[in-house]
Parts: sequence; C-alpha cells; structure tokens
Amino acid sequence: MQIPHKIAFLNGQFAPLAELKISVMDRGFLFGDGVYEMIPVYQRVAFRLDEHLARLANNLAQVRIENPYSMSTWREHIQALIHAQTFVDQSIYLQVSRGPAYPRQHAFPLEAMPTVLMFADELEPPPAQAVECGVSAITCNDVRWQRCNIKAISLLANVLAKQEAVDAGVAEAVFLRDGDLTEGAASNIFIVKDGVIYTPAPSNLMLTGITYDVILELAQQHDLPVTLTPVTEQMLRDADELWLTSSSKEVLAIVNLDGQAVGNGQVGPIYKIMYGLYQNFKMTVMHRGQE
Repeated sequence: MQIPHKIAFLNGQFAPLAELKISVMDRGFLFGDGVYEMIPVYQRVAFRLDEHLARLANNLAQVRIENPYSMSTWREHIQALIHAQTFVDQSIYLQVSRGPAYPRQHAFPLEAMPTVLMFADELEPPPAQAVECGVSAITCNDVRWQRCNIKAISLLANVLAKQEAVDAGVAEAVFLRDGDLTEGAASNIFIVKDGVIYTPAPSNLMLTGITYDVILELAQQHDLPVTLTPVTEQMLRDADELWLTSSSKEVLAIVNLDGQAVGNGQVGPIYKIMYGLYQNFKMTVMHRGQE
C-alpha cells in the first residue's frame, strides 16, 4: 500500500503520514475504543469548526475519554494541519482513542494517555452528474447498537452496509429499524412529500451530522416547511424526493431506491432550491474566512 506523502499529526507532532506509528496495544486498534470527526475545509477555511469540536467534546465525554486539548489548542493544531497541505479543499479526519494499555482487557485502564491522530485528504466535490441527475440507493436492516449518536470509530455495521451498496452499484445504503428510517450508512436522510421536508429527529439511533443541522437551519431561514418526525418505511417509499446529506457529499438527491423510482425518478424542485442555498451558504463562509 502506497501512502501519499502529506503532513499529518500524531500526539502533538507533525510528520509525514507514512512515517506515523501507533502502539499495537492501542485500544482504538484492539477495541475500536475511540471517537472521530470529519471536517470539510474549503479554500483552507474549516467549515463549522466550532460545531465539529463541540460534538467531539461531547462524544469524548459520552465514552469517558478525557479531552486531550482545549478548544483553542484544537483550533491551532487543525489550522496548522490545514496550512501544511499543498491542496486547499480538504477533508480532515480526526480520531481520539483511549490510548495504549497493557494487558488487553475490556475495562478502562487505570492509566492511559489518549492517542490523537489527524490527517487531511483532498476534498472532491460530488460529480456534476450526481448533483444534476441524482444517485441510487438501497435499504438495509439497521442492526447496529443503541448508541448510534456517538461518533465512535467502531463502524463495522456501517462498513458492511456501505459494502452492500457498493456491491449493488449504488451510492448509499439507507437504514430501516423496526419499520422506521434512521439514517444512511454514511449520511443523514431527508424526504420531501407535498412540498414539506421530513427527517427523523435526533435520537440515540442516529448520528446527526453538522450538514444535517445546516440543512435544517437553511430550511427555517428560507421558509421551507420542515418537520422532525419519525419517518416510516411507507413514507420513505412514497416520498416525492429523497436526499442524503454528509460533510463530503453535502446534499445529493436519491432518485432510485431499491430499484424503484423516487417520485418521478428525477431530481426534485425542493432539492434544487436546497442545493443552491447550501452552496451559497458555503461560499459565504469561505469569503468571510470564518468557520
């Protein structure tokens, strides 16, 4: 495996990504015992950095890992990482594990120093074809644990669902649990029916993304009707429009679900409005130079 030559961050030090090493006894490696964040960066401006760091702090508290840095120190390290790259649009991956400990045992070690890893990849916008014509998706049974609201690095169920989508030649797998929509394998899901936007309210069964929050804010600011409510499988399949949202995909229309057209099988009018609002909002953030 050839690791690209780019500068990354490990436990307070910047170095080429290919040179970084962690202990084989790290609990992130042995147990998936840690949390992560994905932060989009446009023109070297981190998008909603404070919100990402607030979610990180909350997730660390939920799993009882001490936050290794203050908010200001996180910001300094992330800005330094951003400016160490040769490319301007980036996706920052940030991971904090409970750290290395011996012997291997499930209970928390008495002493452990969290492992902090960050690296940047080039952030490629969704292809124009996907934006203009939409993408396809499948549904699958949501068999994950009951704390999906924690952005944990133990993502095996999501990995398997995403691979189902890849095997089916589609963009996403949409989770259904007990007859209701939860989210996508790597996204949040919105539907539109009769001009109203619907999406599940935040709960322990889903991870609400920063993009999810932005979509709700934009809908409210621009008088687009939006309702947070349980979305049944029947509502999902009867929707006029279906969207996925994430930091990397932004907002994309799903026009085919399980081989059946969503609505008329074309990108819908509410999606086109929301896509434009999101792009305008993103440009405003970039031009202000603020997160």
